[in-house]
Amino acid sequence: MTVILFLVEDDPDSGYTARTLTESIFTQADDIETLREMVSDAVHCHFPNEQNRPRRILLK
Repeated sequence: MTVILFLVEDDPDSGYTARTLTESIFTQADDIETLREMVSDAVHCHFPNEQNRPRRILLK
């Protein structure tokens, strides 16, 4: 996998949520910049082996 796509949605309680439809990854944050960091951390945790990790993370 070279690209992983996250669906970003407004959350009235926590700011923003991000989830991917192809993997079991979900995270949330108060603002977009923090959400980007949280998504990156979540992808690194979900794919500990760098060779299997997606090279690009897209937020939509």
